[in-house]
Amino acid sequence: MEYIPYILIGLFVILIVQRMMPAKGVRQISTNELKNELKEKNKQFIDVRTTGEFKANHIRGFKNIPLHQLSQKSSKLLKDTEIIVICQSGMRSQKASKILKKLGFQNVTNVKGGISAWS
Repeated sequence: MEYIPYILIGLFVILIVQRMMPAKGVRQISTNELKNELKEKNKQFIDVRTTGEFKANHIRGFKNIPLHQLSQKSSKLLKDTEIIVICQSGMRSQKASKILKKLGFQNVTNVKGGISAWS
């Protein structure tokens, strides 16, 4: 009985760590690597920040689909073309990458550090 609180804490920590880990099959790139990727025309660039964040500052070539709308608007994306996802810090884009993988998109890339790391 005295071990139950430790078991619950352990399970909670495991759940938090799993949420923060990258989705399986999602490529992770830095903002420096993104600069080379932007030159390629056969990719889809998605910014999952809010519309307000996007209007305030965004990278040319990225299309804004806020995270909370991603599932509904995913039909506008091509499943056979790589999708590169960015947000402010990399957390929402990581979540978006997991959503896209669950929806059947095979070639998904997350930008680590997000717009905050862009220079």
